[in-house]
Amino acid sequence: MALKIRLTRLGDKKSPFYRMIVAEQRSPRDGKCVAELGTVDPLKEETLVNINHDECKKWLACGAIPTPTAKALLVKCGCIEATPYKPKANAKPATPRPKKKDAKKS
Repeated sequence: MALKIRLTRLGDKKSPFYRMIVAEQRSPRDGKCVAELGTVDPLKEETLVNINHDECKKWLACGAIPTPTAKALLVKCGCIEATPYKPKANAKPATPRPKKKDAKKS
């Protein structure tokens, strides 16, 4: 089964605190996890990210796929490198559609 690196929510109402975990893709957000990688505190002025780099690299090598939010946090803390956006080589540029002529009202 596919593994995901994602966040699970902790903390009280209106004071979130997240834990970065490795979990099976189909398990619920706050359900059973395979491993804990670190914590994220978004309430600090600059989001505080504490992640075990060795453990993170181990799970990435095993094939765990980070969610977009987890990937952004891993890039921020230096665990992985950001991948620049590259458009597809065979993508055709968008051609403008011809404008419809206004029908005259009688």
